[in-house]
Amino acid sequence: MTESNEQQPQRPRRDRPWLMRTYAGHSSAKESNELYRRNLAKGQTGLSVAFDLPTQTGYDADHILARGEVGRVGVPVGHLGDMRDLFDRIPLEQTNTSMTINATAMWLVALYQVVAEEQGADIAKLTGTTQNDIVKEYLSRGTHIFPPGPSVRLTTDVIAYTVTHIPKWNPINVCSYHLQEAGATPVQEIAFAMCTAISILDAVRDSGQVPPERMGEVVARMSFFVNAGVRFVEEMCKMRAFARLWDKVTRERYGIADPALRRFRYGVQVNSLGLTEAQPENNVQRIVLEMLAVTLSRDARARAVQLPAWNEALGLPRPWDQQWGLRIQQVLAFESDLLEYGDLFNGSAVVEAKTSELLAGAEAEIAKVLEMGGVIPAVESGYLKAQLVASHAARRARIEAGEDKVVGVNCFEATEPNPLTADLETAIQHVDPAAEQAVLAHLAQWRSQRDQTAVLAALDQLKADAARPDVNLMTATLACARAGVTTGEWSFALRDVFGEYRAPTGVSSAPVAVAAEPGGEMAAVREAVAGTARELGAGRLRLLVGKPGLDGHSNGAEQIAVRARDAGFEVIYQGIRLTPEQIVAAAIAEDVHCVGLSILSGAHAELVPDVLRRLRRAGAHDVPVIVGGIIPAADAASLRAQGVAAVFTPRDFGITTIIGRIVDEIRLAHKLQPWQSPQGSLAGTT
Repeated sequence: MTESNEQQPQRPRRDRPWLMRTYAGHSSAKESNELYRRNLAKGQTGLSVAFDLPTQTGYDADHILARGEVGRVGVPVGHLGDMRDLFDRIPLEQTNTSMTINATAMWLVALYQVVAEEQGADIAKLTGTTQNDIVKEYLSRGTHIFPPGPSVRLTTDVIAYTVTHIPKWNPINVCSYHLQEAGATPVQEIAFAMCTAISILDAVRDSGQVPPERMGEVVARMSFFVNAGVRFVEEMCKMRAFARLWDKVTRERYGIADPALRRFRYGVQVNSLGLTEAQPENNVQRIVLEMLAVTLSRDARARAVQLPAWNEALGLPRPWDQQWGLRIQQVLAFESDLLEYGDLFNGSAVVEAKTSELLAGAEAEIAKVLEMGGVIPAVESGYLKAQLVASHAARRARIEAGEDKVVGVNCFEATEPNPLTADLETAIQHVDPAAEQAVLAHLAQWRSQRDQTAVLAALDQLKADAARPDVNLMTATLACARAGVTTGEWSFALRDVFGEYRAPTGVSSAPVAVAAEPGGEMAAVREAVAGTARELGAGRLRLLVGKPGLDGHSNGAEQIAVRARDAGFEVIYQGIRLTPEQIVAAAIAEDVHCVGLSILSGAHAELVPDVLRRLRRAGAHDVPVIVGGIIPAADAASLRAQGVAAVFTPRDFGITTIIGRIVDEIRLAHKLQPWQSPQGSLAGTT
């Protein structure tokens, strides 16, 4: 060994990297299995399963509401056979699996356990996470099924069961991610998520299923799933505030003395809300900055990270796009020196001040919610939803006014041609329409080959246990899984006992987001709305905003509804999960002047033409239909050719402008001349 080699400084010991995942699943269990095995071979260290909407909302693939939704936004899992196919040749005892599943979380845990047992695994060694946070479903994602009381019971039963039988499993992942997507400020994200955690811990404690001396184990297995936006300094401080508050709550409210059990453990997917359709290449640097928010601070570093793909605002990402997200993580973890150092921000006066500010704001909001009786009364009263709708409306208004800069959207819009999107049809993944028919055939085959007597007996026992609040439903659910019960049969058995729930929309109580200042765009649109109503002999123009199918992401629909209301429309918005038949029936009954449909799940190609056909059959030829969502250009052209008046995508960020276009389409449908205001034509304004 040379003298120069002897003098080489020794590298510091590196921390272990976070779990690296990609949120994936589509078409069928077998195709998703192939994707998972490829991802693991590329260095992914955990799985994150995306389920399709029928699976998430408890419908079999052949239910009317599942039409067009099967395999679109995730993998369809309709029964034990699908779960076997999904994890074929993937040893579950050695795999850390995260499942983004909520209303049907108990069912998916049962299927997963049975498949692991069939593989010969020791279920006590299984590691992974079920999201199982139903509260935020009422507020943002909309995949809830049952009323809040029974839903909390299901969550509590899963926690009590796993603490005893699958002790390394995280039975709940309190999810603030979708709260931010729905408009939450950092303070609201911390506060509302912490209120959810408190409500669940209280429910577990009060259920009597876990003895007091084991509550520390419950706290230790409770994890969080957070969001990280592009304001990465503030977001990093948010994570530090989260950790500090969780330590305080678990110590003071639940008496957990061991600091290790009080540790704030969280996974993250960085912000998808801020990804843009315009200049989508800019999304790469947005994703990197957002990842830094959850990795730079060692004391508040994520335990697991999954990154969205650069093209998610365009459509479904391809495997190559997901690989890009994985490689971003790997470069930071293995090429940089980040993991060689302690926390970079300890002692920073700036970071401490911002963290303390967020903490104080969150504690004040938590106190307000607890005064209402906790998070469930705050959901049922509509308070939480109204707060999110208002915050989201304010954010959109700032972007439209140019106060919040979004590169490529409201500033620096000049651009060179993008080679990544030169061919939009190949820039995203397409789900083969034949995949849904294959799933339906597989479901029919599964039903034909099972013991129907055993299925009925298992379902009868499930319903009997559900009627008794002192019985943990995991035992009956495991029996259903083993008997061959389907996802829809399990959920409808519980629907028979618990009923279903439609959550408040928050639209009617949302404050005005954009004032109609003289000479401004909103004033011109309001004038056009009122003038058009007069010309048509209507008291007010009426707009129906509809969410057909199972897509529960209602943020965009709510913002359109609020802005249309502020512009003078009478808005009919009945919330999520409606069939085309229900939407058309409401449109006819309310005698609306326009129907607006919002679909982000990819089911537009099937559901929108159905609405058009039903309107025509009902004689509503003068009611224009507009559509908004993540809709590829070729699909948008096809929808317009079939009679859709206008298609809006994330590129169309000006909501007031969209409302003006709706007025234009109403006038065109009624053969009225373009609106003229003192400032000029409405078209010129918008």
